[in-house]
Amino acid sequence: MEVQAEVRWYFYSLPATRYSLLSPTMPDAKILETFPNPAPHRDFLIDHTHHEFTSVCPMTGHPDFAEITLRYVPDRTCVELKSLKLYFHGFRNEGIFFEAVTNKICDDLGKALKPRSLTIVSRWKARGGFTSIVTAEWKAKKVR
Repeated sequence: MEVQAEVRWYFYSLPATRYSLLSPTMPDAKILETFPNPAPHRDFLIDHTHHEFTSVCPMTGHPDFAEITLRYVPDRTCVELKSLKLYFHGFRNEGIFFEAVTNKICDDLGKALKPRSLTIVSRWKARGGFTSIVTAEWKAKKVR
């Protein structure tokens, strides 16, 4: 007896537009784990690149492929890589635009790490003759 799983795609749209909203199934930033910075007295740059990032185009439902680079100078904490990988994999079936995913990752990692500086660069593979690079920088909110 063969059992077939039913796959459902959920795309959330604003009325009268085709722009997606972040769905309630978006990856939860709470899965990001941190560990103490081993050298908090020094500024040093950490680059992590995930070469197999995938999400889904909210307009067509086609898969999008990217290389995501996280570049940051830690303050008190660093991100644990397995949790980062699982967080990235959580986008695999999400309908989300390049710009939105890059900024969500930047915001989530900024809140989790509170680094001295943080930049996210997403390099999207060619589809329809275009490649795209989206860069987002996180800045801590200044206390007045």
